[in-house]
Amino acid sequence: MTERKLTTRAEDFSEWYNQVVLRAELADYAPVRGCMIVRPYGWALWEAIMAALDKRFKATGHVNAAFPLLIPRSFIEKEKSHVAGFSPELAVVTHGGGEELEEPLVIRPTSETIIGHSYAKWIESYRDLPLLINQWNSVVRWELRTRLFVRTLEFFWQEGHTAHATAEEAQAETLQMVEVYADFARNEAAVPVIPGRKSEAEKFAGAEVTYALEAMMGDGKALQFSTSHNLGQKFAKAFEIKYLDKQGALQHCWTTSWGLSTRVVGAIIMVHGDDQGLILPPRLAPYQLVIVPIFKTDEEKTQVFENARQLSRRLVDAGIRVKMDEREGLSPGFKFNDWEMRGVPLRLELGPKDVAKASVVLARRDQPGKEGKAFVPQQGIDVAVAQLLGEIQESLYGRALRFRQARTVEPRDYQEFSKAVERGFAFCWWCGRSECEEKIKEETKATMRCIPLDPTLDRTVAPAAGSGECVYCGQPAREKAIFARAY
Repeated sequence: MTERKLTTRAEDFSEWYNQVVLRAELADYAPVRGCMIVRPYGWALWEAIMAALDKRFKATGHVNAAFPLLIPRSFIEKEKSHVAGFSPELAVVTHGGGEELEEPLVIRPTSETIIGHSYAKWIESYRDLPLLINQWNSVVRWELRTRLFVRTLEFFWQEGHTAHATAEEAQAETLQMVEVYADFARNEAAVPVIPGRKSEAEKFAGAEVTYALEAMMGDGKALQFSTSHNLGQKFAKAFEIKYLDKQGALQHCWTTSWGLSTRVVGAIIMVHGDDQGLILPPRLAPYQLVIVPIFKTDEEKTQVFENARQLSRRLVDAGIRVKMDEREGLSPGFKFNDWEMRGVPLRLELGPKDVAKASVVLARRDQPGKEGKAFVPQQGIDVAVAQLLGEIQESLYGRALRFRQARTVEPRDYQEFSKAVERGFAFCWWCGRSECEEKIKEETKATMRCIPLDPTLDRTVAPAAGSGECVYCGQPAREKAIFARAY
């Protein structure tokens, strides 16, 4: 049983990515152009992502709810900048039950409007605030260019929506969620991110200010990891979300929204993967360890499987997510390659000699070949595996961070800038003018990814101190921004 060799990343990064998604059985193409079917292994990874985030959301006082898929078209049109931003991407239902609808319905591209309508009914007094709700759902945006997980017509995500009594509380919430996402990226996905503010041109339609986490992929391009928006009072005024303050005066609320989608799966693939396939961070991997029994005779099989099952139970009891490969008719070599493609962090090899010696072979996915293999006693195997998983998690983050640092340049002029964005990030002075931003995009295909926030979230890229000259026009500039080509 053989399979065509995986395209290398250096050969064709885009094709490598597509092949990994399909061969690792994360997802498949759907009958509708631009949609995807998430397969069980891919959904297990998304479930791990959801669990890690949901825990963080609830720890910060948020609760989950569910809002409708269909939204009246008039709701979308209430906030002018919102409808202008989303109109090209809307999927609209005009008929139902064989008849034309009195009012067309929009399949939600995001839920600010339907949630704003609901909050206007639920909020009456300052005692009802803050209102902190999140939902896990799917949304539809009619994208022209799609890529599995990274950009599809329908995608899964979470979207948080909150209402507050003051502008200060809304801003604190917006930045708190940036920190929550940054913590998840670092400690669960092992992805280094740069939290920062988006430009006026790149911010969310209807937001006062948008913050994003930007990550560098394995080809040097940027991918927006998550976003957090301070919506000010725009949606509150559009939907009349008001409350009586302590003095009995009627005030408009201040609202926020924030989200992270299945695009994070794409980020994990492109940040950590290699020419053998996926490499999954242990904290999120559906299986943290796979056991591959090795034998030739029926007698050896019985002996090896009995020992393997004992080890599996011990590891599961220790909280390790274990998969035992009991497939018939496949060689150990095929199984090794198959699990490497799927990115399982650790492989446990067990043959008759290992049983006799009461030992196992542990092979690290992040270190292919002999370098990543070690003979480990079965005594204390749970401790050894847990320690190795922790080392792999840190190793993946460190490797990704070093890669980003090596490809982040602070260009002295526009010529250096143009070369920098061909292979990575350019961190440079920018005057803030949209004209320069548009020209840069037109000439280099690079966009302004973010203006980095305070370095407490990521000390590897600090915000600018002082002033300088815009990399494009040479005019005075007070902020430095990250520019890159992006997905």
